[in-house]
Amino acid sequence: MSKFLAAAALALLCQCGDGTRATFPLGGMGGGLGQSGGAGGIPAATGPNTLEVTVDPGPQNIGYTNGLFATVTLCVPGTTTCQTFDHLLVDTGSVGVRVLESELTLDLPVVATTSGQPLAECTPFVDGTAWGPLRMADVVLGGESAANLPIQLIGEKTYAMPASCTGSAITDFKTLAANGILGVGVYLQDCGAACVQPATARTNPGLYYACASAQSCTTIGVPLEQQVAHPVAAFPEDHNGTIIQLASIAASGAPSVPGVLTFGIGTQTNNGLGSATVLALDRTGFVSTTFNAVTYTSYLDSGSNGLFFLDAATTKLKACTGGLSSFYCPTSTTNLSATLSSVNGASAAISFSVINASKLSNAAYAFSNLAGPMPGFPTDTSVPGFDWGLPFFFGRAVYTAIEAQSTPAGVGPYFAF
Repeated sequence: MSKFLAAAALALLCQCGDGTRATFPLGGMGGGLGQSGGAGGIPAATGPNTLEVTVDPGPQNIGYTNGLFATVTLCVPGTTTCQTFDHLLVDTGSVGVRVLESELTLDLPVVATTSGQPLAECTPFVDGTAWGPLRMADVVLGGESAANLPIQLIGEKTYAMPASCTGSAITDFKTLAANGILGVGVYLQDCGAACVQPATARTNPGLYYACASAQSCTTIGVPLEQQVAHPVAAFPEDHNGTIIQLASIAASGAPSVPGVLTFGIGTQTNNGLGSATVLALDRTGFVSTTFNAVTYTSYLDSGSNGLFFLDAATTKLKACTGGLSSFYCPTSTTNLSATLSSVNGASAAISFSVINASKLSNAAYAFSNLAGPMPGFPTDTSVPGFDWGLPFFFGRAVYTAIEAQSTPAGVGPYFAF
């Protein structure tokens, strides 16, 4: 089967809960990166605060390249009536659980306004907009669970996608290329305080809708407790962050890569920070990347299937053409370096490489050296210069600390590795 090489960029376009968060996290494809503090062998997912993850060809063997997937169980709140979903994309660039509406067989409670109108959401990602209704569910991840959590169903089975929900529609398996998304980013809700404001407020990005009928949904302000929420932050224990650990891979790629998603930072014997470099986020939710003596805003995003950075004119890397135009195609594999740094003064040197995307092995679905230009750079000054996507995670332990949660390295949000 041919590879699914679309630029899977599933960071939220509007993480704007308090009006100061990043408003344009992007996704991309990325370079092979060396080991750093906090990396090591991949442990077995045997503790109650762990969940097996894997990079593989994706659901229905579609040939997804550099997709990190996990299995998630949803239950009718307070019951043992449950359904398990495989191949949810694990995404540190977004927040919340989202599953395809077409795959759901459970009768989950509706999330509704005080007047009884059901809620839906228009969720903007870089590569499209996920539309669908909100439901309440108990979310089970490994041996831990979040009770009565608002989640989103992706699809138009219940409500038609309104014209005001713009962008390339993500409403089915064909457009998502996964059975759902497990967003384990740095925020407590997928929008936050901005979406609490009245729909007419300039600061409300218009993500949430009240639906009077199947064909009539209008934007609305919603309280925090009704917004799609971070499942790990809702755990009784181990709720201050996550750790993604993936095995290292050869430059030629691998058919699949095992890994572990561990819950909590410094809460158990298996989730200590060790010697990891802690990068606190700035007020817009970014860290910095210095490349060729120029500093750019950047972020870490496991939902991006590689590294997007700058553009061909800036990097001097040849861009691919045709169906691979989202990627770089240098004549030969190119070795590069950059430095990640943060507002707390911490920094780490990163070595990476960029392969010719047209030369990928058909026998592999995981690559540590796939890269492409950053969409919108440099014309759109709001976009960051670097997205350190999934290739950054190979051979590392990458920590994502959730906002307002205490950890041994201070209160989140931050990334560490």
